[in-house]
Amino acid sequence: MAFAMTMLSWSVIEYSQKYEAIGEYKHTRDLIKWGTDYLLLTFNSSASKIDKIYCQVGGSQNGPRQPDDHYCWQRPEDMDYPRPSRVVNAGSDLAGEMAAALAAASIVFRDNEVYSRKLVKGAETVYAFARDLGKRKPYSRGKPFVEPFYNSTGYYDEYIWGATWLYYATGNINYMRWATEPGFSKHSKALYRISDLSVLSWDNKLPAAMLLLTRYRIFLNPGYPYEEMLHMYHNKTELNMCSYLRQFNVFNWTKGGLIRLNSGRPRPLQYVANTAFLASLFVDYLNATRVPGFQCGSKFISLDVLRSFATSQINYILGDNPMKMSYVVGYGTKFPRHIHHRGASIPSDKRRYSCTGGWKWRDSPRPNPNNITGAMVGGPDRFDRFRDVRTNGNFTEPTLAGNAGLVAALSSLTSSGGIGIDKNTMFSAVPPLYPPTPPPPPAWKP
Repeated sequence: MAFAMTMLSWSVIEYSQKYEAIGEYKHTRDLIKWGTDYLLLTFNSSASKIDKIYCQVGGSQNGPRQPDDHYCWQRPEDMDYPRPSRVVNAGSDLAGEMAAALAAASIVFRDNEVYSRKLVKGAETVYAFARDLGKRKPYSRGKPFVEPFYNSTGYYDEYIWGATWLYYATGNINYMRWATEPGFSKHSKALYRISDLSVLSWDNKLPAAMLLLTRYRIFLNPGYPYEEMLHMYHNKTELNMCSYLRQFNVFNWTKGGLIRLNSGRPRPLQYVANTAFLASLFVDYLNATRVPGFQCGSKFISLDVLRSFATSQINYILGDNPMKMSYVVGYGTKFPRHIHHRGASIPSDKRRYSCTGGWKWRDSPRPNPNNITGAMVGGPDRFDRFRDVRTNGNFTEPTLAGNAGLVAALSSLTSSGGIGIDKNTMFSAVPPLYPPTPPPPPAWKP
């Protein structure tokens, strides 16, 4: 959820004029505030030091036949089985992403000084929790209700990501020192040529963090002592962009033209949407500085090639695929009708269905009575095949994080509101990098 809020905020900061042009600016801000209000309630956001974060409500142990979020199938308003909240006393990855979400949102809400300050305060508090020497471990470790579903692979990427957003939100140079800390780069393997680490997801922020720092280098060029690490991150960002292009054979592709960023595993579309956003955003960064392209080894890649990649992947999601199916509910004439979603699958018939009473709707072959319009499903398999079956969440389950990446990608690719990014809002809290020019000396008098 925190990652979803960060992605939405990032897209609004870069493309606010596009959101305004299509009448979604206020709506999207409301969505972000809904999320950040929730996040601020999960820890003592008015304190400077905290020792716990409430990280999840409900869950499942994936097996026991007792009422829980996997066993029961009910509308949210009908749930009456126990859904205890989970708490963590250590969790650098969760806290680092929460810091990123709150800091990014503080830039979105810079016109609301009181709320923006509250977000910054919360971001600083939760980042300090992430950095606490005694609390450095993945939040999911040893948590049976969390680990099977949200198993995090590390937290150094969130250290870089959270610090970068906090620098942009506060202008405090200490956060830039952390964002460019060589130890974080080493422990996160940021500069290694590992293809999985060039894929943005709720678990891996490295490609996004490096792109965000590349933005700093491109537009503000801070120089020493940050230039060495920023230069390496800029180079790695270009390598990531090269890896997304089919001609370099880094990732496999389906015959129908979908890049397989998660190694052929199920639910591919969230990774594709995130990557389309990064690619399109990088094009806009270079366009803003009138740079026509970048090098992939000995080959020069023009920006239209990378933009075409991003466009082709979003077009695939919207229906340009062998199934001729839009994977966004309500878009086009052919889209999934058996979404793995409790509220969408149970009719609005004023009857209350028990934990197991809802199974007949879960297992029904009939289409959902309610469309969850705008939701992107998990997506097709590696052969471009899609099974529109409610009980198979690998194909038909939507996610908050996946949809945030889709919204970000769509905002970057639409021509509504003009093309290009907002160069300056991101840096509104960043102080001048060099001292102002001193006044001229007084006129000489003999």
